[in-house]
Amino acid sequence: MPETTPKASIWAILADTAARTPDAIATCDASGGSSRTYRELFASIRRRAGRLRELGVGSGDRVALLEGNRESFLELYFATAGLGAILVPLNTRLAAPEVREVLRACEPKVLVHGDEFASPSETSIPSFEIARLEPSTDIPFIPAPVSHGDVAQLYFTSGTTGTPKGVMLTHGNVCHHSAAAIRELELGPTDVWAHIAPMFHLADAWAVFAITQCGGRHVMLPRFEPLDALRCLAEDGITMTNLVPTMLHRMLAEPQARMLRYPTLRRLLSGGAPIARATVEHLLDVFGCDYAQTYGMTETSPYLTLSLLPAHLQALPAAEQLPFKCKTGRPFHGVELRVVDEHGQAVPADGASVGEIQVRGPTVTPGYWNDARATTAAFTDGWLHTGDLANHDAEGFVDIVDRKKDVILSGGETIYSIEIEKALHGHPAVAEAAVFGVPDAEWGEVVAAVVVLRDVTAPPGAAQLIEFCRTRLAGFKVPRRLRFAEALPRTGSGKIAKRMLRDG
Repeated sequence: MPETTPKASIWAILADTAARTPDAIATCDASGGSSRTYRELFASIRRRAGRLRELGVGSGDRVALLEGNRESFLELYFATAGLGAILVPLNTRLAAPEVREVLRACEPKVLVHGDEFASPSETSIPSFEIARLEPSTDIPFIPAPVSHGDVAQLYFTSGTTGTPKGVMLTHGNVCHHSAAAIRELELGPTDVWAHIAPMFHLADAWAVFAITQCGGRHVMLPRFEPLDALRCLAEDGITMTNLVPTMLHRMLAEPQARMLRYPTLRRLLSGGAPIARATVEHLLDVFGCDYAQTYGMTETSPYLTLSLLPAHLQALPAAEQLPFKCKTGRPFHGVELRVVDEHGQAVPADGASVGEIQVRGPTVTPGYWNDARATTAAFTDGWLHTGDLANHDAEGFVDIVDRKKDVILSGGETIYSIEIEKALHGHPAVAEAAVFGVPDAEWGEVVAAVVVLRDVTAPPGAAQLIEFCRTRLAGFKVPRRLRFAEALPRTGSGKIAKRMLRDG
């Protein structure tokens, strides 16, 4: 097992591995594409860092990056860290005005773009350079001195609650998370990670550092297509990856999902949104590997919990393990987590009482970029308010029931949207569901649902699904309004954008 002590800096993660295993394969493209060793990767990253330095980038400067899942993305994560600069990964799904808003907020020295984003002029604002950033000549590169407290990355939140905020992550945040992930997931030099989820988001980006630190291999899938992702898992020696539920739904719906074999896949992770028990059962059957649900935030580097089972729960029959695998999970290594009521008092660990998840630890952000008010509002005595409501049990497993902002108050009753979504997911024709409250003159709010159906021969109508819920839920929880959609609107990280559904 590789050393799980946090490295001194992000650059040290790369440099130490390149020195220890220079001839190990570091990166390759999906479907048997070209590959490079850690020696070759390290040399290329030094050249990219040198080129950035030629463009005037130094300690504390921001470098914005607009790129797909390519090796150059991985290189920029390390090259900017070596300069003591701050990387700002841009969500490739943002519209031009949204990109401009982020660029104004972070004021980058350079905007780097990939070939598929070769015309960024529509998103540009004055005062920074736009570059494709071809590597410089192989000149000597000496990394800048940094401390664990120096900001290394700046992620702008997806904006589900309004104006995006810039989340600062330090070298210490990233290095502690990398070491903890290696320990929790038992990562090692034989692991091969598939970069399928977008690398601009921490659902995938954390693996850039953890897989590099343990000397594993990175496989890049530039663009998500369900069949391409399945073939990557089947043919590229993949041992692990993290996907959002909507990706898993689309992959499992492919006819070839069952026809392919996944001999090296040892664990699938999912995160970014709740996942239905039926989907977990389906993926366990199709992929034949272990599964764990993950929960985290950009503000926490990201993982806060994993539904990995301790030894005594692993000894249970598979059917008794499944309810725990489908929960949000138990705390990630190094994370202090509590579930508290509105007065800050711990709620009972009875699997029913609901409170807000609050966390602290070395992977938690120091705050928001140039936003002291938002930073102050997010913390109480060092505890970060997640805004997620959950219960927890005697085993230490938490289970999220809703976002604070998504709780529905109807006729004096408190209704949690995730409970209703789980009920809808129980219908075999339902692929995805989103539940939210809408204003009502009599009740204050009533429950509304938007449902995406599977491709079935006899799809149910709205009345049938409402009646299906009525057999599983108290009357006040049953959706009063239900409509169908071909797809649910999502943020760049794959989360369902309920605000858009409410507004629509």
